[in-house]
Amino acid sequence: MSLYLDNIVSSLQRSGTLTNSLIAGLTIGIQQLFSAYTFRCPCQVGRNFYYGSAFLVVPALILLVVGYSLRGQMWTFASDYCCSCSLPRRTLSPLERRLACLRFLSISGRALVAPLTWLAVTLLKGTYYECAASEFTSVDHYPVFDNITASKREELLAGFPCDRPLASSDMILAREDVSLLHRYQSQMLGWILIVLATTVILVSCCLARCCSPFTSLQHHYWTRHLENERELFEQAAEEHSRLLIRQRIKKLFGFIPGSEDIEQIRIPSCQDWREISVPSLLCMGNNTKGLYRSLGDRVGEDHEEEKVGDIELKP
Repeated sequence: MSLYLDNIVSSLQRSGTLTNSLIAGLTIGIQQLFSAYTFRCPCQVGRNFYYGSAFLVVPALILLVVGYSLRGQMWTFASDYCCSCSLPRRTLSPLERRLACLRFLSISGRALVAPLTWLAVTLLKGTYYECAASEFTSVDHYPVFDNITASKREELLAGFPCDRPLASSDMILAREDVSLLHRYQSQMLGWILIVLATTVILVSCCLARCCSPFTSLQHHYWTRHLENERELFEQAAEEHSRLLIRQRIKKLFGFIPGSEDIEQIRIPSCQDWREISVPSLLCMGNNTKGLYRSLGDRVGEDHEEEKVGDIELKP
């Protein structure tokens, strides 16, 4: 039974369903905290709309930006396809362009989970929409507003979301009707957003699979290949970097940190410190060899045989 559950969890993780569910649940929790402790409608003419709209739209935009920023695939995509400054620039084949589009659609789909969840939950709750739309409600069909001036009417409507004391029972009934109308409109917009988002996601997935140059098995292999390639590259890059830095440190100082058989150490010269302070650039321009100017590259070239200033340690 546990093996069966492990297989289900592993399948959900590979498909992204589990991650998207966690993001949606976290977004709902944050929205509830915002509504309970942060949102307070000002109930003033000219401010309700901006305040309610800001709480409805701005967090969604922030979540969208964060969703793109926190995805490592987005930065890989930007580096490989959008922001390449190397000359000459590599020309992408039609197959690579189609694969790039598929990757961008996948990244965008996951980045939109949080903002769409925020918009849907806030609209279904209706608090922000009620505050934003309060002063624009048409109340001409309520007799209680017949003898009230336009400025006084806007002031009363702006104060409806705050449940301020009213003079007559007819005004209280009008406020309840307006509140129900706003909740109805907000929730309908929320359900429409959910239906549209679900439909767009379904159609996008279908189009992506239909336009993909891969079969289902090839697509699965390609996805796993990218994941394994990235994982193995990161491991190899970390190990290579550690080995390279250890060699440069030994050339600069004469020993490697953690070594027990230290016989001598070097005193780096002023030129050594100036050289290791220069920023290193890898494979820029038309150079056929990468530039590794960090941690004593010049030390290895110019001072490898130099013994002046060394301190010998006797065991």
